[in-house]
Order: sequence, then C-alpha cells, then structure tokens
Amino acid sequence: MHRFFIPPEWIGEEGVILGDPVAHQIRNVLRMRPGDHILVLDNSGWAREVELREVGLEQVVGEVVRRMLAQGEPRTKITLYQGVLKGRRFEFALQKGTELGIVEFVPLISDRAIIADVGDVDKRRARWKRIVQEAAEQSGRGRLPNLEPAMLFPRACERAQQQGGLGLIPWEGERGLSLRAVLAERQRKPFIVSLLVGSEGGFTAQEVELARRYGIQPVTLGPRILRAETAGLVATTAILYELGDLE
Repeated sequence: MHRFFIPPEWIGEEGVILGDPVAHQIRNVLRMRPGDHILVLDNSGWAREVELREVGLEQVVGEVVRRMLAQGEPRTKITLYQGVLKGRRFEFALQKGTELGIVEFVPLISDRAIIADVGDVDKRRARWKRIVQEAAEQSGRGRLPNLEPAMLFPRACERAQQQGGLGLIPWEGERGLSLRAVLAERQRKPFIVSLLVGSEGGFTAQEVELARRYGIQPVTLGPRILRAETAGLVATTAILYELGDLE
C-alpha cells in the first residue's frame, strides 16, 4: 500500500482531500483509480487507511476506512550530526539514514568541511527535506525525521550534551574503545544517542578533544577506514542492532 505524509489540515472528520504534489503522484505517476487504497500519515503518530473516492485534475478525495498507530519507529532515538559532504554524498546519508531509523539529522560544519558558509548549506534544505520524506514513505516510517539547520561543531557538541543520553564520535584516531564496548558497558540501554560524524578528512584532534569535554565519547568502528557518508550509517546500524531495534 502506497504511503504519503500529508499536512494535518488535509484530514477532515470523515475523509481527506489531497492536493499537489500528492494528488499529481496518485493521478499521473501511480495512475490510481477510485476504490484503490492508500495510507496517509500526518506526522502525529497516527496512520489512516484511505479509500479513494474521486481522482480529479486538481485534487484527490478519499474516505478514511481505518485509523491505527503508525509503525516503523525504533525505540532508540538517534540524532546524526553528519559532516557536510561534496556532491550528493550527504543526500545519500540522509536517504539511507532515514531508511535505517534515524530520527534527526543535523548538517555539521567542522574544520575540514569544504563549504563556503552555513548559509550555503541551508540553501539545500528544501531538496534535502524532499529526500527525507520520500525515504520515510518508502521505508515504512511512522514519523518524518527532523532536519535541523546547519550547525558549527562547537554548537553541535553543546546541543548533544543538552539533549542528554549517549554521545559518540567515531574517530580513526581512537584505538582502544570500540562502539560495541561502549554500548555493552552501560547497565541501561540509552534512549537517546547523539552521533557525530565528520566530513571528508574526518575530525581534527582538537575537535575530538572538545567533544570529550562535552561528554561525547570517541570510539573506533574497527580497523578499516570508512568513507564519511558510510561511517554514520554503519554506526547507526550497529547501535540499533546492539540495542535490539532490528529484531
């Protein structure tokens, strides 16, 4: 069943009225007809199964036949502070991170990031939000991951500390403490995890030391050097597996 995140105001007491671009996709891309069923989500935690009644040129009208709690969200709430990347590598991290279950993304500006300024990153937000929404619909997410404005590294460390939970910074310079060891030594499973991943070239030693001062633990992901767009996804998968969220 096709899934669509829609604005809450499109949902009425008995039915829904869908405008573009959802109506365009239903009518022209999927070529759906009256009687077909879709699932709509308004990011409130609820999902509604809708039977299409009218598929018009300007809007699609449907009737709600079932309301249920949305599924697809992990217990562990991971925020990925992903260093901005060249080309479309950042978009890859957003798409695959959404599929895995990351609940929040923060574009991270670190010392080795190749970028003009924070404003240059934020110009891409509209496209990035579309990528996140499409990935959330495709992968069966119950809520849309939040996409924060770009953030400088010191502010990201401060925010991670304020959020509480477990802060982690994978770093190739860490030799002793593995991600698995950090997770295994905790008596209680963390509910919130902040994961800081660098741009191409990784973090500087000074940045890692600053992260330590904010209570963020450097960890190794093993003997192989991972690409910047891969490291966050590998760490996220390992965290969700170790904490039982992939069962």
